[in-house]
Amino acid sequence: MDRISTERDIVALLGDWAAGRGPLYRKLADALTRAVEDGLLLPDDRLPSERGLGEALQVSRATVVAAYQELRGAGLLTSRQGSGTRIASDVKVPRPTADGRVPGGTAMTIFQRLIDGPGELISVAVAAGGAAPELAVALRELVRDDLDDLLSGPGYHPSGLPELREAIADYLTRNGLPTAHDEVVVTTGAHQGLVLTTELYVSQGATVIVESPNWPGCLDVFRSAGARLVTVPLDEEGPEIHTLGAVLRERKPSLLYVMPTYHNPTGVLMSAARRRRIAELAAEHEVPVLEDNAYMTYHPESGVVPAPLAAYAPPGTEMLSLGSLAKAVWGGLRIGWVRGPAEIVQRLSRRKVLADIGSPVIDQALAARLMPRLDRILAERSKELGLQLDHIDALLRDRLPSWRWRRPDGGGALWVELPGVDAMAFAQVAVRHGVDVVPGAMMDPDGGHSNHIRLPFTFSPEVLDELVHRLARAWSEIARHGPAPAVQVVV
Repeated sequence: MDRISTERDIVALLGDWAAGRGPLYRKLADALTRAVEDGLLLPDDRLPSERGLGEALQVSRATVVAAYQELRGAGLLTSRQGSGTRIASDVKVPRPTADGRVPGGTAMTIFQRLIDGPGELISVAVAAGGAAPELAVALRELVRDDLDDLLSGPGYHPSGLPELREAIADYLTRNGLPTAHDEVVVTTGAHQGLVLTTELYVSQGATVIVESPNWPGCLDVFRSAGARLVTVPLDEEGPEIHTLGAVLRERKPSLLYVMPTYHNPTGVLMSAARRRRIAELAAEHEVPVLEDNAYMTYHPESGVVPAPLAAYAPPGTEMLSLGSLAKAVWGGLRIGWVRGPAEIVQRLSRRKVLADIGSPVIDQALAARLMPRLDRILAERSKELGLQLDHIDALLRDRLPSWRWRRPDGGGALWVELPGVDAMAFAQVAVRHGVDVVPGAMMDPDGGHSNHIRLPFTFSPEVLDELVHRLARAWSEIARHGPAPAVQVVV
């Protein structure tokens, strides 16, 4: 059985191969060569046909023919009647080591953009802006008032700096979830909180229930632990309750993972009634729940955010709440937390010691100063993001009127439906116009939502103008000249 089974497998390996200058066939040949050198393509791996790869990459068959021909001349490819085009069996490959990719995962294409750093592309892989102004104020206060005391101690706080744990507990209590400091463990970002929780609950072959669509970085954490992902669709109040109830009865999952406030990528805010019903179902089926509330950014001034899901949990329910300052304050302030029963927090703390001994203490002290101001920071962030949302909404209605989207309840991105077009194909055209797009199929473990893209609006108006301009050019190209005969575009 061939290891590379579909054109999409190759597309995922190639990433933003078409970015930059030069003829497309040469860039494709170079990208395939890098995939071999990095050990992503191995000797005897079968490549797609010229026509199939051309359709997947939204280039002409002649482009793929020319790239394959160049690689045959270099001894990298062989072609035989009946067996197709393959990586040469005698090609040298790197020493086999894990390269960081998760088998079956989709997030590394997104994370690679962070690893590579900024370039000519406008990347919409990450919905994050610059730091909130309060961060600089708090940093100056910390240096003036706290630095000497901080530096006089050893700096190790595996469960978190005591002042920060208290500040997080106070914040959660103010927002409807009574919390004590020993029910909080500080993590290096929400992502670490997700990883530690996964290590605690998920083993090889375990079932994890997730919403669909979902963020690939979260899905790959579960995949890396060997989980089987079972999806539940969303409606306008959160996970569809009848489907969730059926899955809980039939699958006996190890963990239920939900994003109540606000869901990424759809921006849905789970209603209070839906939170209460999910908490009741979790208690009834004795399923641990991880709620991820790390996407607290934009929310309308008139909107009321319900208390965290854990506030609705019947006594004895094992429910953990994940939070972070990354979206509200700054992505570079890698401070997150997990709130849960004290005995579970102790177990997470022991796993955190193995991971990094403790999060940076100065960052934690800075976060402790910011937590009492967080509601005000979120309100100011919301105003700014509301203007950015209005701006991109107007731009899209003017330049791309056939696209469809629901104005999000909150968060930092639009979930856009592309009428009549596979988003993976559109992404290939978009990258040639300078935009790195995340297709919806990467956010669905079942491969659905293939005609959607996630479109952040956390950019300045000038960048949003250029972003939509480039997307409109890409849409025009795929409408007029897309080589894939299956593509039908509504304009």
